Amino acid sequence: MKRTMLFALPVVLCSFPAFAAPMLNSGDAAFMFVTALLVLLMTLPGLALFYGGMAQSKNVLSVLMQVFSVTALVAILFTLYGYSFTFTEGKTLNSVIGSGEKVFLKNITVDSLVGTVPEYVYIFFMMTFAAITPALITGSFAERVKFSAVLVFMAIWATINYIPLAHMAWGGGWMAAWSVQDFAGGNVVHINSGIASLVAALMIGRRQNFGSVALTPHNMTMTMTGGAMLMLGWLGFCGGCALAINGYAMLVVLNTLLGAFGGAVAWMFIEWRRQKRPSLLGVVSGAVAGMVGITPACGYVGPVGAICVGILTTPCCMTFVTLIKHRLNLDDAFDVFAIHGIGGIVGGLLTPIFALTTLGGSGFVAGRTLDEQFLINGGVIVFSILFSTITSWIALKLTEVLCKGLRVDNEDEYNGLDLTTHGEVGYKRNI
Repeated sequence: MKRTMLFALPVVLCSFPAFAAPMLNSGDAAFMFVTALLVLLMTLPGLALFYGGMAQSKNVLSVLMQVFSVTALVAILFTLYGYSFTFTEGKTLNSVIGSGEKVFLKNITVDSLVGTVPEYVYIFFMMTFAAITPALITGSFAERVKFSAVLVFMAIWATINYIPLAHMAWGGGWMAAWSVQDFAGGNVVHINSGIASLVAALMIGRRQNFGSVALTPHNMTMTMTGGAMLMLGWLGFCGGCALAINGYAMLVVLNTLLGAFGGAVAWMFIEWRRQKRPSLLGVVSGAVAGMVGITPACGYVGPVGAICVGILTTPCCMTFVTLIKHRLNLDDAFDVFAIHGIGGIVGGLLTPIFALTTLGGSGFVAGRTLDEQFLINGGVIVFSILFSTITSWIALKLTEVLCKGLRVDNEDEYNGLDLTTHGEVGYKRNI
């Protein structure tokens, strides 16, 4: 019982920051600041480079522009009202949404604390989560969507989807009350963005020449560099959720890294066996899939369990990428649903299994069995899928009306969005 409580306490503090002891700890504050920087690095330039390398050369700047602009836009919206409606107690609907008590960050001072860290540090940390989640979605509809539509869709989606779902999970809503085992955002970040990506890819349609011409990555060096930054930033993404610098936080960091390496090795060997040659894109994709899988589990499993979660998540993501996606003729450009959606679902279902104390995990809340925890995790996953599907469809429909369509015209798509949308090119062209 004592061991279980040591694991559970930081999760409670992350979900219910108001319960933490109001005493500043400079070490914790420094740790949280560094982890926030790491999550920002994860997005800028990590995710931007990771996606940019997978685009065609004529669209590389448009991909970088979308990730950068969405990050900036959502960070501003989170500051204006997102933080308040996510992390305050709601007046009448607290189970699903917070209140406007801290709109424009009012009622917050330099002395305000969340647990043992300044509230402004906590805001910075959670802002990076809010920014990267919609930025992930840009990889699903790359190379064919109006830039105006990207911004409008992300503003609407962040408002009607991310903010309420994050409140339900982290701000004192009904998910937190159920003690769901989802440590760092398997539902709010990965399943959510993955399902939104699937909806977007289906509604927007396929790129020109999809299926008839190989739309291969133009710069794997860029993708590997971005992937490595993603992996580094992910250590802060998960580790910072402990809200303190201690042995538990370091276990979370180690688990996150081992999940990535387990996924990378699994993808490499499976691809090597199937296709007779391992690819760099495969090993990097495996690492990302492993990190997605370990995100919900990293605070509940032991190091060996983390490796197992990474190894077991990867084949499921790989199967969707290599088999199911092509049979569905789905143009999810950078496989966001396959990696984040499928990986988040698999990781969320594996979490209770490897949380068993007999497998080196932390166990469950007092009196709860594996079957009960598994059903709770599964039920929340189903809800997250349905919620993301509905809100993403609504956001896309509203965007289609406001922007008079979602896609650029055929000629602009053929010539590339770098030049036709932004008036720039990523590389000099021979004249």
